[in-house]
Amino acid sequence: MVVAFGIPGNFFRIISISCLTAIINTSDITNDCRFDRDLGVCGRVFVRSKSGAIQQKLVKIDRAILRVSNLAIHLQSAEERKGFSPNKEDHLSPILATAATRSLSQTEGSNDSAEEKEGKKNDEEGKEGTTKDGWTEYQEPLLISLLASELQLNITDIVDFELSLFDIQKAALGGVHSEFVHSGRLDNLASCFLAVQALVECVDNVELLAGDEDINMVVLYDHEEVGSSSAVGAAGPILGEAVDRISAALSKDGNVSADERDATIHRSFVLSSDQAHALHPNYASKHEKSHQPQMNGGMVIKRNANQRYATNGVTALIMREIARRASLPPVQEFIVRQDCGCGSTIGPLISTATGIRAIDMGCPQLSMHSIRETMGTCDCKTFLFVLFCLCRLFLIFLHIIVTSGLKLFKSFFQYFREVDESIDQ
Repeated sequence: MVVAFGIPGNFFRIISISCLTAIINTSDITNDCRFDRDLGVCGRVFVRSKSGAIQQKLVKIDRAILRVSNLAIHLQSAEERKGFSPNKEDHLSPILATAATRSLSQTEGSNDSAEEKEGKKNDEEGKEGTTKDGWTEYQEPLLISLLASELQLNITDIVDFELSLFDIQKAALGGVHSEFVHSGRLDNLASCFLAVQALVECVDNVELLAGDEDINMVVLYDHEEVGSSSAVGAAGPILGEAVDRISAALSKDGNVSADERDATIHRSFVLSSDQAHALHPNYASKHEKSHQPQMNGGMVIKRNANQRYATNGVTALIMREIARRASLPPVQEFIVRQDCGCGSTIGPLISTATGIRAIDMGCPQLSMHSIRETMGTCDCKTFLFVLFCLCRLFLIFLHIIVTSGLKLFKSFFQYFREVDESIDQ
């Protein structure tokens, strides 16, 4: 969960994004793309310091530590071959080591320091019932030892952790002309990067920031993949609290009246930016025939009559006009087929919780929620440019190889207030 902002004015231009990523967890495996991948470990580890205070340390082990192996097709029944349906309790345990090497590592430990050996001894004693703490004795000793080694800690310093697995394969440019980005976690870390980059470039230009009448904000939420209903999810109070506290801090006496708060909410705007579904050349029939977004064709506004997306006529017009004034390619549109289900985003949740008007839009991509996804290189830079323009800042990013989303994010920050006030609402 991240909330970042620049403070030139009174009303809020907000880019809200869920930090949904294709990391491995048992609630998210619905197809076999997550099996048979080289998996690293990342997350945070809670450590007890010598003073007794508990500290949090981030860890990322970017090598093939674990693997969830699929069952060979020769061993599957005819019924099992028809559909992928692993039992989440029985079939999703990742392989860390064989029992033989695990036993050897526990008995040898030739490279361990005296403190590490003592820590392992304490762990084993805890399992035998002499020093149980209710947590350590239920953890895998090899994993604890690995974390301690990576963080240069004693094993006994680790008191808890929150870890996830991720595919360690690096991103790559694809296609004959390198027009595609193939990577894990494009949905939704691509939008996260673009939004933060746009905000940083705006804040760096003090002169333009000082002349702005709005507050530029980026909010990156957790837990979208499990419904967003948490203290740090989009259905939580974070955004509303941030708006209230920033408004109070900028007021003369530290107080904001109900009327002033309502006026702030009314004039603010949320750009909810999850990735969008590009037309799949092998499954073109899955798209509504008049709404078929193309990769490298520009940003995509997402609409749904059942409010699965937050877009309405006014918010869509604002973003199309921003793109026009920034001389960007026309914005594409996505509407799901009437006979197909529709996903949702955090946009409707934010509008419901705060009353701030919103739009849902993002970069078009293929293979959404797969462990490897694909998007166009041009779309990234265009989107960032639109957001950046909304903040009245034009800079050339020659060092960035991707082009469409970058421009849209810049333009959003530059042109929003001008466009918003030109529309009769």
